[in-house]
Amino acid sequence: MAEKKTFENSMSELEGVVKKLEGGDISLDASLTEFEKGIKLVRECENKLDDAKGKIEKLVKDAGGDIKVTSFEPK
Repeated sequence: MAEKKTFENSMSELEGVVKKLEGGDISLDASLTEFEKGIKLVRECENKLDDAKGKIEKLVKDAGGDIKVTSFEPK
């Protein structure tokens, strides 16, 4: 069974794709292939971030001093 790719692995792979594309030393066909790979990696990263955002919770004290769990809302 294949190991699940982490966000960090996807980002590292995406950085490699960007370096190849910025280098300009590859053919048009290879550039298109790398671009498609990069788009797939961006989508993977976005999905992982969305999943993480959904899991983040913030502990907050209510008026009575009790701690409750609420969804995290960035400022």
